[in-house]
Amino acid sequence: MAEYYDAIIVGAGPAGSTLARSLQKRGQNVLVIDKQSFPRDKTCAGWVTPAVLDSLGIDAKDYRQGRTFQPITKFRIGMMGQAPVDNDHGNQPVSYGIRRCEFDHYLLERAAVDKALGTPVKQIERDGASWLINDRWRTPLLVGAGGHFCPVASQLGEGPGGHETVVAAKEVEFEMTPEQAESCEAQGERPELWFCRDLKGYAWVFRKGQYLNIGLGREDNHRLKDHLQAFVDEMKRQGRIPAELPGRFKGHAYLLYDHAERPLVDDGVLLIGDAAGLAYTQSGEGIRPAIESALLAADVISHARDTSAESLAPYGEQISARFGHRAMEGSGINLQLPDWVKTTVASGLMRSHWFTKRVVTEKWFLHQDVPTLKKAV
Repeated sequence: MAEYYDAIIVGAGPAGSTLARSLQKRGQNVLVIDKQSFPRDKTCAGWVTPAVLDSLGIDAKDYRQGRTFQPITKFRIGMMGQAPVDNDHGNQPVSYGIRRCEFDHYLLERAAVDKALGTPVKQIERDGASWLINDRWRTPLLVGAGGHFCPVASQLGEGPGGHETVVAAKEVEFEMTPEQAESCEAQGERPELWFCRDLKGYAWVFRKGQYLNIGLGREDNHRLKDHLQAFVDEMKRQGRIPAELPGRFKGHAYLLYDHAERPLVDDGVLLIGDAAGLAYTQSGEGIRPAIESALLAADVISHARDTSAESLAPYGEQISARFGHRAMEGSGINLQLPDWVKTTVASGLMRSHWFTKRVVTEKWFLHQDVPTLKKAV
């Protein structure tokens, strides 16, 4: 006979582990399933804002014990092919560099729930009012938290491969040798963001102590490798990154919030984090939206009278209230400007200290204008 759980969460990343912990503290019996064993490598530039730490109730002094925790007080912003702008945000950190292998494992360990790690989801069946997973576990509520390719997403529509605009990214993170660390021009307290000239993506160089993360993401994967190689070559030429990079660049994909079309709930099923397509549209940052979606979902689930789509509908309403209504095709501002005009305007803005600091960094990447979400976790 299949083992019963009040909720089964597919995906043990920040969204899944946060929801699991929140539901467990509310007295629910929860199972988390992930195809990978933890700790595991996760492709991500890797930084979290103070708002994320506050929402999760993380003590920074405790977290930094034995883990990478790089305070960020500055940013270097530029458009490829022109000089960058350096901005100082003061003495207090505006963000922190983390390694996802450490951060995700830390959050998962805090969740005192049953876990089936290193276990792919091979079978999802609707059996009356419940779901049967791998012919082994049964639940009335199935939550998709497994990223863009989460198998639960297919239960709510087309899933991966639909008509949505997908951001494709490639990056590498490695521990530098003492010689590389000494000669590397990148500074830990000042991540570097370099926007593509066609405005379809950006690259980064992010140092976290002895670790270095380099990557590039674009709204489509057209010539992604070419864009990445050109960026890496230029950074090497400037001495900003080591001449020899170990290992291969790893890829991942995700949806931007305004461009995602996935429904969030249906009878007995709900999506959170990247599985729901919640990454911030301007920056592609997904950790804070993942955490907040999990906290909102936990609140709705705990107050729902059952797991029907009608009872879970407030989750979608709260997501819209928190992140805004998704842009529909044909809506919004479309200036219909030629690409060269857009590039010229952007090129000038990327030379502005005010714009790169107040808009690009503080609004688009740090979301300092958005109050911290406080929910029980």
